[in-house]
Amino acid sequence: MGNTYPWPGHSTATISPGTQRMEGHGVPIISVSGEVEGEILLSLSGRITLEHLETMNREFQSRLAGLPPAPLAVDLAEVDYLDSAGALALMMLGKGDGGRPIRFVNATPQAEQIIDLLGRLDLYSQHLKPVQHFSILEYAGEATFYIIRGFRHIMTFLGELLVAMIHAIRTPHSVRWADVLDQMKRIGVDGLPIVGLISMLVGVVMAFMSALQLKQFGADIYVASLVGIAIVKELGPMMTAIIVAGRSGSAFAAEIGTMMVDLEVDALVTMGFSPVRFLAFPKVLAAMLVVPLLTMYSFIFGIGGGMLVGVLGLDLTVFTYIQQTLKSITTFDIVTSLIKSMVFAVLIAGIGCQRGFQARGGAESVGSMTTSAVVSAIFLVIVADSAFAIVLHYLS
Repeated sequence: MGNTYPWPGHSTATISPGTQRMEGHGVPIISVSGEVEGEILLSLSGRITLEHLETMNREFQSRLAGLPPAPLAVDLAEVDYLDSAGALALMMLGKGDGGRPIRFVNATPQAEQIIDLLGRLDLYSQHLKPVQHFSILEYAGEATFYIIRGFRHIMTFLGELLVAMIHAIRTPHSVRWADVLDQMKRIGVDGLPIVGLISMLVGVVMAFMSALQLKQFGADIYVASLVGIAIVKELGPMMTAIIVAGRSGSAFAAEIGTMMVDLEVDALVTMGFSPVRFLAFPKVLAAMLVVPLLTMYSFIFGIGGGMLVGVLGLDLTVFTYIQQTLKSITTFDIVTSLIKSMVFAVLIAGIGCQRGFQARGGAESVGSMTTSAVVSAIFLVIVADSAFAIVLHYLS
């Protein structure tokens, strides 16, 4: 003779005999019956808690092992207490059986709240992020949208920076000159040793390598001309810009990025300050004032490094070397190189601040934006230098 169970939303149904039970001191009671309208009834009573989770899981597996892969109906009418661990164990019942559906009946309001909360989680997901397969066209489209978004962000930042510059010209007293001086020290004074060392070594290498070739033709004197032209026209501004991008551009991105993550920039906006005017403009202005001076400093050490090779290795006098260098360099070359270095400074400081304002989330984003600032700044410097080389060729 079968037993009957009234389920909400179902008519009274007959359950085949063969109910199995698991009982014990402090252990919940589990009953598994046959099928009702295509569902297997699982009746529980007692406390379904973390305390007996391991024993309960083993019992569930043994009870369901010989049953067909039909949907489960879990009756919670006799459950006295259900915690989140017990609810999670119940919801994971069907995971090892090919993903059989499961539903709960006769649950208390408290149990329904716990089940509803856990039901919002993706319990069956195998990956935190779904694996996506893109074709070449999709990759190209993603790259295009990324470039367009980046260009839009840069143009927006550039517009805000121009507005800040115009405001500074109209009201010079509103500029944070103390911050500008501090940034000039960080960019310029602190960067003198590395700029001087690298420039001198580049001059030494240039003079040594060119001397190996020119010495064969008795043209040792032209080593001074070659080093002077290379340092003043190209290598001086370029090496200075790369050093500033690695030192100061990355520092700008990391500093502003950390402020973005810590919500300090949002606090400035709340207090009525413009983040670009308050944070970015002093850095850009300081770079514009200091980088040309660093470039001049690079000229001196680069030519000095070449002079060491000329005097010590080619038996040239200091006077002869300097005189030959001055003959090959014009005022136009020096002025255009300083203008070029000022443009490089705007690019480096601007892209560093812009990338910093794009930081979101946490420390990983700050590191990513810092790397992007250095790479983008060096790329833009090379592009700008190429443009200057073409324009100056026709102007000269």
